[in-house]
Amino acid sequence: MWRHAAWQEGQLPAAEALRVYAGSCNAVEGNTTFYATPSRRTVESWAAQTDPDFRFVVKLPKPITHERRLVEIDAELRAFLDAMAPLGPRVHAWWVQLPGSFGPNDLGALAGFLRRLPSSCRTAVEVRHPAFFEDRRVAEQLERVLGRGDAEWVTFDTTVLFDGLPGSAAEQEAWSKKPRVPRRTRALTEFPIVRYHGRDDPDRTVAGWEPWLDVVTTWLREGRSPTVFVHTPDNASSLPLARRFHDAVRERLPELEPLPEPIPTEPMTLF
Repeated sequence: MWRHAAWQEGQLPAAEALRVYAGSCNAVEGNTTFYATPSRRTVESWAAQTDPDFRFVVKLPKPITHERRLVEIDAELRAFLDAMAPLGPRVHAWWVQLPGSFGPNDLGALAGFLRRLPSSCRTAVEVRHPAFFEDRRVAEQLERVLGRGDAEWVTFDTTVLFDGLPGSAAEQEAWSKKPRVPRRTRALTEFPIVRYHGRDDPDRTVAGWEPWLDVVTTWLREGRSPTVFVHTPDNASSLPLARRFHDAVRERLPELEPLPEPIPTEPMTLF
């Protein structure tokens, strides 16, 4: 995502794009790892472009989560963790995004998977099966499994996206791909993760995140360290909107450190 054309002035080389992104935000979703495990050399480049406290939330590969559904994946998991090792402390959490068909009957597989992870791994699990949101007993079962693995439940808030019919092709595409689930604001660990999805209209996106300002401010006051990602249907405005969200939280909590000032992407001239 850090190479989105709308976030750059000109086409930056691969060795510079993440560095420039990290000059505006201090966390990123590692979504491409879902489709293919990068080479170790590529991951070394990511590490070289970011400070040690930069946060990568790295999605596990599709063969592990969707094809084998967390079962008999030891070899694939070891290979993936080895490839990502150069990131070191930059790995904020391993993001286990599960398919919508992964339901209550699969919790045993999730529990076994969490036990296999190294103790140094912080894990964040995103579920999409309706039962986890509609049946409180099932939700509690999931929370117990996550609790035993010291794992977080990732919130993907799409309530604003689905509040009214889509008004563009980008919104229609998002409707077809994103889960339609209720908003949940409960943190299980010190490190909650929120993925908020807005609309094409920035004003609607900003109005829709109002509940999260209170939630995130409360988490910070409790001593938690949340990570919040802001999405829109085409993500063109996500980067400035993420900075705007951070500034809005700082208005409520002035002691929160500001985000870095963006790095210029155009060479300086004399005139």
